[in-house]
Order: sequence, then C-alpha cells, then structure tokens
Amino acid sequence: MPASRADLLAFLDSLGIETTTHDHEAVFTVSESTEIHHRMPGGHTKNLFLKDKKGRIFLVVALQDAEIDLKSLHRRIGAQGRLSFGKPELLMETLGVRPGSVTPFALYNDRDAQQVTPIFDAAMMAVDPLNFHPLENIATTTICRDDLLVFARACGHDPQVIAVSGEEAATEAGNDV
Repeated sequence: MPASRADLLAFLDSLGIETTTHDHEAVFTVSESTEIHHRMPGGHTKNLFLKDKKGRIFLVVALQDAEIDLKSLHRRIGAQGRLSFGKPELLMETLGVRPGSVTPFALYNDRDAQQVTPIFDAAMMAVDPLNFHPLENIATTTICRDDLLVFARACGHDPQVIAVSGEEAATEAGNDV
C-alpha cells in the first residue's frame, strides 16, 4: 500500500529535514497551479514519469517552465531508445501516486523495489528552496534543494543531476545528432 502524506512527512522529520506544507485546491497540471506559485516562494516544478524501450523507468524533475526536448532526452539520461510516458497503472505500481500528483517525494514508495531512476535537472538544483506535492495534489511542500538530495539518498536512490533543459541541454543535444 502506498505511503500517505503523514508517512512521508514523518520520514522527512526523522531525517531532520525541515519542510513547510501548504494545503490548497487540487491541481493536476502546471498551468492549474499558477496561483499557488504566487503564494509560495521557491522553484515550482514539473515531473515527467518516463519509460524507455527496455522498460527502464525514469522520473525527470525540472522547473515548471523548463523546455525539455523529449526526442533527445534519452541520450542525455542514458535510456535505451526513445522515451514514452509511463501509464497511470505503472505510475501507481512503482511510485504509489496518481497522475497529477507525481513528485520526487514518491521515491519514498520505491525504497524497496528501486525501479525508478531519478533525474534532477541541473537548472532546478540551482534554485533554493523547491516545491513539490507531498504524494497528493491537494498540497505543496517546500524543501531545501540539498535536503531533497538527502531525502532521495535515504530512499536508496542516487539522483543524477544533469542539464535536461535550457541552453546547455540544447547545445549538448545538438552535438549528439
């Protein structure tokens, strides 16, 4: 059974990670959450749940307005062949969340199976603090970027921090062709 928000927040607390959580109306897309972003400082994000042709699963986390070239992303993150979006059933099975609630905090639900490879965009990791859903899209939790890495590692994941958006990613993608 997937963890609850309370389970997640207790885990963060046990790690000594300070967070602030704000409840709000349900939001399912980045565009729906614009009003919330104005009320909460820090980087707001989007999360891409992706699968490669070999079945390897990736969670790509970037700033909300990041432009990511999905056609070349597989080369940047070491995927086998082009990427596709993972189905809602796979999302629930691996990360224990529904579409609209995808978050790096869902790595908490992948502690045992270790099926998901987290990719944190370098541009996002230059921002502090960061904001994510706490396993449900009716709240947003603020965390320091360094604590996000502590959390992911405590879940048994070693996130790759690489440029998947912006000029550096576009330049490198152009060199890959």
